[in-house]
Amino acid sequence: MCAYPPWRLTRLSRLALTREKIYKTVARQMHGVVPCWVCGQHVPHETATLEHIQPLSQGGNSHLENLAISHEHCNNQRHAQTAS
Repeated sequence: MCAYPPWRLTRLSRLALTREKIYKTVARQMHGVVPCWVCGQHVPHETATLEHIQPLSQGGNSHLENLAISHEHCNNQRHAQTAS
């Protein structure tokens, strides 16, 4: 049995596809170098996460213009700072 309800799986799948699309688009535009939105360093494909530029908790949305690629640790660190 799956731990997530069906609606959540659909949302997770959509976000994974969006992350993949954004990563590939940036990589193509930047000749293979995908900078982290938070620290600016290259983000390897396997560690890329989707970052909300304006967090959902602060009124942000999941539209493409509010999404960016970041390292998982940068994403987590940024959210830890906004939570405190």
